[in-house]
Amino acid sequence: MRKVTSLTAFLSFILLALTSVILYIVPAGRVAYWADYRLWGLTKGEWGSLHINLGVLFLLAILLHTYYNWNAITAYLKNKAKEFKLFTREFNVALLIVALFSFGTYFEVQPFHGIITVGEAISAKAEKFYGEPPYGHAELSSLKTFAKKMELDLGLSMQRLEDAGFVVENSDQSLLDIAKGNESSPKQVHLIISPLDERVRSTFPGEPPAGMGKRPLIDLCQEYSVSSKTVLQILAVHGIPASEEKSLKEIAEAAGKDALTLYDMIREGLEEE
Repeated sequence: MRKVTSLTAFLSFILLALTSVILYIVPAGRVAYWADYRLWGLTKGEWGSLHINLGVLFLLAILLHTYYNWNAITAYLKNKAKEFKLFTREFNVALLIVALFSFGTYFEVQPFHGIITVGEAISAKAEKFYGEPPYGHAELSSLKTFAKKMELDLGLSMQRLEDAGFVVENSDQSLLDIAKGNESSPKQVHLIISPLDERVRSTFPGEPPAGMGKRPLIDLCQEYSVSSKTVLQILAVHGIPASEEKSLKEIAEAAGKDALTLYDMIREGLEEE
C-alpha cells in the first residue's frame, strides 16, 4: 500500500499540474461556453471537473502518504536532542515560503502579481480570438428569448437555421442545446440568425490576391474594407465555422474544402443584394 499510495500521489500530482496549466491558459468561461472552446477534445467545464476530481484523489493519496510516513514527519519536527519542537528551522523555512506566496498574491506584489496578469493576458487574447457573447450566459437563453433580446425576428431566425442545415425542435430550445444537437457552437448559431446588417459595398476582387490562403481572414477584410462579421456570417450560413485570426486555408481545411472555393463563396455572398 505504501508503494501504491506514493505512486498514486505522484501520478495524480502530474495530471493535476497539467490541468492547472490548462485552466490557467483557457479563455474565460463566458467565452469558452459561447464559442464551444475545446482543448484535446475536452471543454473547459470537462477540464474543470477533471481538475477537481484529480485534486480529491491527490488529497486522499497525500493523507494516506502522511499516515504511512508519520514517523518520518514527526522526526522532521525534532531538534538535535530528539525533542519534539514544532517551529524547527526547517518548519519555519517551509512556513515562510507558503506565507510568502500567500501574502504576495494577496497584496499583488511581484512576481506573484505577474503570474496572475500573464494568465489574464492570455485569456484576453483568447477572448479577442473567439469573441464574447452579447450578454452573460447567452448560450443558456432559449432561441425565443435570445431573439427577443437581440431584436431579431423569431420566425426568420428559425428559417435561417433551417436553411443552414440546422435541426431545431422548437423555439424554447436553448442556443446551447441547438448547438450541441447540430455539432456546432452557440456563437455559430448567433452568426447564422443575425442579419447581415454590417454589409458594405466593398467586396473581394475577382482574382484572389497572391498568398491569399496563408493570410489571416481579418487581414483580407481590412485590406478590402469588408466587415469581418459579415464574412463570418456568410461562412456560418454555409455551415463553416471560422474565426478572424485563422487563415483562409486553415478554415477551408477544417471544413473539407479548398481556400479558393471559400474565397469565391465569400465574394459571391458580399456581392448579393
